[in-house]
Amino acid sequence: MIKNIIKESGIAFGTSGARGLNTQFTDSVCAAFSIAFINAMAKEYSFNKVALAMDRRPSSLFMAQSCAGALAALGYTVQFYGVLPTPALALQSMADGIPSIMITGSHIPFDRNGIKFYRPDGEISKADELAIISDETSVPEFSLPRLVELTDAKEGYLNRYTAAFPPTLFKGFRLGVYEHSAAGRDLNRVIFESLGATVVSLGRSDSFVPIDTEAVSDEDKDRALDWIQEHKLDAIFSTDGDGDRPLLSDENGVWLKGDVLGVLCAQAVSARAVALPINANSVVDAVGFEKVERTRIGSPYVIGGMETLSQVVTGVAGFEANGGFLCGEGLRLGGEPLDPLPTRDAILPALAVLAKSRLENITLSHLVSNLLTRYTASDRVQNIDIKKMKSLLTKWLADPRLAVKELQLESELVEYNTLDGLRLILKNDDIVHIRPSGNAPELRCYVESHSLEQAEFITGEVLQKLSHWC
Repeated sequence: MIKNIIKESGIAFGTSGARGLNTQFTDSVCAAFSIAFINAMAKEYSFNKVALAMDRRPSSLFMAQSCAGALAALGYTVQFYGVLPTPALALQSMADGIPSIMITGSHIPFDRNGIKFYRPDGEISKADELAIISDETSVPEFSLPRLVELTDAKEGYLNRYTAAFPPTLFKGFRLGVYEHSAAGRDLNRVIFESLGATVVSLGRSDSFVPIDTEAVSDEDKDRALDWIQEHKLDAIFSTDGDGDRPLLSDENGVWLKGDVLGVLCAQAVSARAVALPINANSVVDAVGFEKVERTRIGSPYVIGGMETLSQVVTGVAGFEANGGFLCGEGLRLGGEPLDPLPTRDAILPALAVLAKSRLENITLSHLVSNLLTRYTASDRVQNIDIKKMKSLLTKWLADPRLAVKELQLESELVEYNTLDGLRLILKNDDIVHIRPSGNAPELRCYVESHSLEQAEFITGEVLQKLSHWC
């Protein structure tokens, strides 16, 4: 029975799909998840095809074959799009009105992987997740097929962005693309070259590199500074492993925070209302959006916030602190209507904000400085002891003032929020937000303060204590 296979695997749903160790994703486990998902979709939709794609992790091909083999055994035609950004797969499957499966661990460590599921109308819901893990059918016998790649999804994704602007938009602009092992590294180059940019390839890797856009490594911070100088670049663009979280540097080699990029993108696509998680920069409340909806952390919650906003206003966008941007109805790119894509995308915020910079003849760093009145920093403690972490958070959630005392924060508590983890709001306006990752054994810390230096200092101090306790 499928629900028993999933339960015994130890794999659980996080904020971005089912995640676990590579060793847990056996062929039968991948098959169980795929069949349960399709069974859930078949209750609402009529279809005989399923779209499938993957990232560049070494374990992804085996997992994709396992999913495809199981679905083929049930009589479904599997449209395999190869290595592809997650938003490109979602865009294609939504256009075709069929479900899709993405094999990716996104930014999580190398020894892990995951599966994301998309309904014909977008990301699955928490109710869909429950239906998947409760499926009482069986896995049929199947074999691992040879997968033949289709190109339609890549072409549709390219056209979505290259058709929005004139081909000379970035003429004379030198863009570094930090390629590493990103699923969309070649597509990213083509998009910007098609719009006139001179693209310099940086850091291409044959081994998988887990890039976390919310916790940029010191090594990648130094790389950006060096690359800007060495190649005389105007900006650097990168993504996480599956292309749904962006990383963009200004002309000085300073990586933009994802939530700042999100605000700038929302302005660039003429959003009237935005949904975003509670850990995102509060500057969004002061830049003129008609409505702002705060949610729990994770794209399913942001999508829920967007749906709430769409009941009362058109022109709704969503974004997260990791920079991933979601499109509702009524947005525009380059003056043209932008089709909805209610899942995180990495290329859109980078493209839209760089285009805004070019069209307004203002540097990216000035766009940021003109916006910012509050500064954020974030990082994580990896490979934590889950039991110790739960004990610590349980204690602090019961008495948030104790958290302020034990963390030795320099101001008294005036307010707190437990919507997602523990968010401490201090009298001096500093904010410290601590929450466990939904995808990996990590404890994350988000800090907001009056200066970047202070935000980074507090983050470092808090993480040092957390790493000692957990």
